[in-house]
Amino acid sequence: MKQYNLGIEATLEILGGKWKALIVCQLMPGPKRTSELERLIPDISQKVLIQQLRELERDGIVGRKNYHQMPPRVEYHVTDYGKTANRIIDVMCSWGRENIRIRKSRGEDISLSDDL
Repeated sequence: MKQYNLGIEATLEILGGKWKALIVCQLMPGPKRTSELERLIPDISQKVLIQQLRELERDGIVGRKNYHQMPPRVEYHVTDYGKTANRIIDVMCSWGRENIRIRKSRGEDISLSDDL
């Protein structure tokens, strides 16, 4: 039996790390192909992206649809269960925007692409 001390541990186990929340955030508006995700998250390697997508799929957050055509086409989407994390992702995005605003006001040379 797996034992958690706090509920946030279970959340971080699924959405923690550098990439998973970003991937889910990019998939929230609608399905994306791997190449689209690579463009939207330019610092992630293809290997890491695929690994993180597989883990999110295993945890039921992301679904995968295979189109049987040539060349092969695969799209990823957020599952109904994954959509329950939308509030968490929104709060993280809001907190991050505010954090950047505060750091800028303190003189840090920092920007957010959404602000451009």
